[in-house]
Amino acid sequence: MSSPVATLAPVNRFRRHAWQYVLLAATLAVLALLLLYPIFLTVAGAFEKQPGGGLSGSGSFLSNLTLEHFRVLSTNPNFFRAIGNSALLAVTTTILATAIALPLALLASSYKFPFKTFFNAAVLVPMILPPFVGAIGVRAILGREGALNALFGSDFDILGNAKFWGVVGVQALSLYPIVFLNTTAALANLDPALDEAAENLGAGWWRRFFKITLPLVRPGIFAGATIVFIWAFTELGTPLMFDYYAVTSVQIFYGLKQVETSAEPYALTLVMLGMAIVMYVLGKYFFGRSGYAMYSKASRAGGEKELTGWRGWLATLVFAAVFVLAILPHVGVVLTSFTVPGQWYDSVLPTSWTTAHYSEALTARDSFGAIVNSLKLSAAAMLITMVAGVVIAYLIVRTQVKGRGLLDALCMLPLAVPGLVMAFGYVAMSLRWPFGKDGPLGDYVSVLAAEPNPVPLLIAAYAIRRLPYIVRSTVAGLEQTSGELEEAAMNLGASRFTAVRRVIVPLIMANLIAGGMLVFSFSMLEVSDSMLLAQQKHQFPLTKAIFAFTERLGDGVYIASAMGVWGMALLTVTLFGASVLLGKKLGSIFRV
Repeated sequence: MSSPVATLAPVNRFRRHAWQYVLLAATLAVLALLLLYPIFLTVAGAFEKQPGGGLSGSGSFLSNLTLEHFRVLSTNPNFFRAIGNSALLAVTTTILATAIALPLALLASSYKFPFKTFFNAAVLVPMILPPFVGAIGVRAILGREGALNALFGSDFDILGNAKFWGVVGVQALSLYPIVFLNTTAALANLDPALDEAAENLGAGWWRRFFKITLPLVRPGIFAGATIVFIWAFTELGTPLMFDYYAVTSVQIFYGLKQVETSAEPYALTLVMLGMAIVMYVLGKYFFGRSGYAMYSKASRAGGEKELTGWRGWLATLVFAAVFVLAILPHVGVVLTSFTVPGQWYDSVLPTSWTTAHYSEALTARDSFGAIVNSLKLSAAAMLITMVAGVVIAYLIVRTQVKGRGLLDALCMLPLAVPGLVMAFGYVAMSLRWPFGKDGPLGDYVSVLAAEPNPVPLLIAAYAIRRLPYIVRSTVAGLEQTSGELEEAAMNLGASRFTAVRRVIVPLIMANLIAGGMLVFSFSMLEVSDSMLLAQQKHQFPLTKAIFAFTERLGDGVYIASAMGVWGMALLTVTLFGASVLLGKKLGSIFRV
């Protein structure tokens, strides 16, 4: 017979930690509402006879389900063409980005060479510009009447018969730093003794690389490649900028107009989500599995070899070549922003210059209003995620509550779910009760109403999409901070809340600021959420306004470029700041 004391022990332990379970339940409830519910609505909407019928219409839920929308899609040849093009774009972009990043990561982790410090920082430069904004610069340089053709007298045209490769090139050069960061972080954990032991046994460099290094860092490479694949597979802005409309993301974007009357956009979005999941699972099975483990981890810094003479300069040249290619879109955007309209045509450089576009970007109602909108939305998302990051990281690191593993997984889910799917889910949520036409909150939250108010949804979407960055950054800080400091403060009479606020938060402030900076800057330049959720000009965030300006005749593309340069300046400061604060741990926040 069990002892009463033993029986009461779990109960007393639960009571002591009841606040932790309450906090966990509240956090999971918010994530369920803002993360899982939009995904569920997208999935459910794809099977409904009429949009909203399965949840709010007459009849039972099952009676409102159908596979008709998928049958209609299967009879449309444009659907298969679009999904095939999207998959091919994603695979090609991922392969090219990995082919660029892996040699750079190996050089940066294993060798010392001239200007290494500069190039380690410069490798982040491509991330300071969304691919679709960089497409403006690429069009100016590589278009039929662009600078490259004027220089060499060629006739290459990425806006005509090379649209596919134009999209792939822009995306790969913009996204390869994600693979580089993850691979570098994985290489930093390798024990140099393993490589040295194999070398002492007579194994050459190639054999050591394929038999030791690659198997051990493969999960890190896969983690970065996964983000690149999902990003490229669902990228909306870049295909739009290249007029490459035969992709699923563009079909969903234009299908938004009929989302209230047709369930086919739901079905199309679900197919995109399913394809992304299938490709991720296949990649995880074939490339992400790790059958190798090390008994210890050690920094590779001690194993760095100095490359002297021509070998050192060759390594520098490799980094410099990639850097030049990667900044071509940025150079094109900057030059376009200073060009008098119509004065960069069939010439290497603009023939007439002006700074008027910058003042226009900061003074015109549409452009300045978009910048202000993005500042407000991004700041709100940053503050929300910083608070949420502390709470979530504390539950994951400092407590032993059951369910914290689920919490950690849910916080990483936005990295694996396509941004376009999440944005579409928020549109679907705005059409349901308690929102929608007849909902009590319809006047406060809406996307497609006559007078929409997407602000709450934009803030929620920005915060959820970038939550993994702040969580990973804050978790890293807490793991390096001793829990004894918090206990000491409580022993001196401080409450747990006071101990966290006065002791723990200041100690992890660098991580918190770094994560917050990334949330803010990436929210400022968010594409999918901004493109789908903001429908009125006065509510456009920065990226939606940039796209709108590119469609305006005359000076539109030049003002869009100036706005892009302002965005580049902002993201440059935040990314370099985060890199200084987090160092090599920066790569871990881009990991699924």
